[in-house]
Amino acid sequence: MNISGLNAAALSVRSLAMDAIQKANSGHPGLPLGCAELAAVLYGEIMKHNPADSRWADRDRFILSAGHGSMLDYAILHLSGYKVKLNDIKKFRQLKSVCAGHPEYGVTDGVEATTGPLGQGIAMAVGMALAESILAAKFNTPKHKIVDHYTYTLIGEGCLMEGVSSEASSFAGSMKLGKLIAFYDKNKITIDGSTDAVFAEDVAKRYEAYGWQVLSGSMYDMENIARFVAEAKRDERPSLIILDSVIGKGAPTVAGSAKAHGAPLGAEGIAAAKKELGLPLDKEFYVVPEAYDYFESKRESWAKKEAEWKAVFSEWAEENPELAKEWKRFFAGKPSKKPSMTAYKAGDSLATRNASGAALLDLSKVYTNLVGGSADLQGPNCTKLADTNSYSPSCRDGRYIHFGIREFAMAAVSNGIALHGGLIPFCATFMVFADYLRPALRLSALMRKNVIYVLTHDSIFVGEDGPTHQPIETLSSLRVIPNVQVLRPGDAEETAEAWKMAVAAKETPVCIALSRQNLPVYEKDDPDWRNTILCGAYIVQKGGAKPDVTVLATGSEVSLALKAASLVKGKKVRIVSVIDRELFRTQPKEIKESIMGKGRRIVAEAASPMGWEGFASSEKDLFCLTSFGESAPGAKVAEHFGFTAENLAKLIEG
Repeated sequence: MNISGLNAAALSVRSLAMDAIQKANSGHPGLPLGCAELAAVLYGEIMKHNPADSRWADRDRFILSAGHGSMLDYAILHLSGYKVKLNDIKKFRQLKSVCAGHPEYGVTDGVEATTGPLGQGIAMAVGMALAESILAAKFNTPKHKIVDHYTYTLIGEGCLMEGVSSEASSFAGSMKLGKLIAFYDKNKITIDGSTDAVFAEDVAKRYEAYGWQVLSGSMYDMENIARFVAEAKRDERPSLIILDSVIGKGAPTVAGSAKAHGAPLGAEGIAAAKKELGLPLDKEFYVVPEAYDYFESKRESWAKKEAEWKAVFSEWAEENPELAKEWKRFFAGKPSKKPSMTAYKAGDSLATRNASGAALLDLSKVYTNLVGGSADLQGPNCTKLADTNSYSPSCRDGRYIHFGIREFAMAAVSNGIALHGGLIPFCATFMVFADYLRPALRLSALMRKNVIYVLTHDSIFVGEDGPTHQPIETLSSLRVIPNVQVLRPGDAEETAEAWKMAVAAKETPVCIALSRQNLPVYEKDDPDWRNTILCGAYIVQKGGAKPDVTVLATGSEVSLALKAASLVKGKKVRIVSVIDRELFRTQPKEIKESIMGKGRRIVAEAASPMGWEGFASSEKDLFCLTSFGESAPGAKVAEHFGFTAENLAKLIEG
């Protein structure tokens, strides 16, 4: 181990971090100053990676869960040769810079996940380690190991205080994800000051209770860190390496204090730090030449490591041609053949959650990389997979994942699976509990990753469980998140199409809202409805070329609207199923008018009217709900609120 080169790298990380934050007049210097040695030894000596090819399939992954310390990431990515230039660092936190305020997936070469919301990074690391183990079980052979890498993450006290880290770490311990290694930056400081008053737990014992191996040492002993990693790799359990550190190390005006956390050092602080560290006082963004030399000396061995893997992969592909074809399908997100979907006929009656379960079974037979599960609701969510075992420490090729009652971690882990590549993740819970997982869904959207969210029990028709389980505002709150596709199918046939849309999505998370109660499969006047639905809405009942009234309905309210229309006398009524309101909103005016007609428009949805105002002709034409539900059988709840076909018919006639 070249300690001199590593020290030069660590010193250069500190130099770049403090100057970038000072120039931006914004940022968090404490972590990069405090953890520079870890970054140096991790990227220089420990990780299997090749900066010349940041998408190498069998690379080790690193996630900075404590994303506020982003300059640690950018500095070490620059030094080690990723596509992060010195000029990029000089534009830290500026518009369109590849060095954003917090690490952003898809923006910066070498950044594996968008982090900053604390705790989600370690949960996504759990997902990556989970994905690695599934793919290894699927594709490795006794002769060839083509999937064999580790996932590393750096967490701080903030991550550990957030509940999602507990959920995910508990799950990782139960699953014995031995290729997950977390470093804990134990500096005992947060924005408000010392953690002594608010974080008194024994983290080591906590993680031992989760089923992790726990090791402890100094952040500044790089040789010992490397030994810890080697020890972690010999254990079947995930490992937490606790590293005692000093926040803002090397900056005497703030070191060890909360002042180091989230503000530039200031001109005097910079001068004092550079004097303390032995950096030239008259140079900004200074890199010790030996740091560049050190990483330059690594390039050949990095390239050789990847070349060796490619040779093994080529030999494996030649000897296992069918597996090689499947590998290509997995990483392209393609099915093995056109899916054969369960057929329905008009008059069939079943809940869309049951139709979703059938569609998932059908698609899982041809999308053999479709993996996922529910938050302890496999039966109610209808997410059981056929012909596969459940994932466990003794069954790594299982495709069904029992996440336990951990909605937030379930979604964040699913993000990690999607980020890893090769698998299409789905996760499921009751729609009302989307509030538990929303921060992870937001990151799915921000990272443009296709995670499928199966959300059942989608309205007051949940019934007896009452208002705590009856979503009212949830649909609106999901639709308002940018780049989230929300599908609410009205019958079993539409549900199958929703699932086909979901697995075909490439850069969008998809939420499928599903009913608890049975719904009839209805006749559809549009003979090409399976294509028309791809614009977000289609005509179920035409009501003539020029309808008097058009009812725009979603989900269970489509059949409600059809029944209401049958009660109306003397008016031509068109019924439109709006499976995806926001997609329909983006269609050209001509398409929207051809579907909606030019007459009066009514919206029918058993949820908040928020967002529908531009579709309905007037406020009174919003047949929606504005209060929480009640505990009673679903039909009785609907009657209580006047949410019936008879009342909708009266509105149409009015």
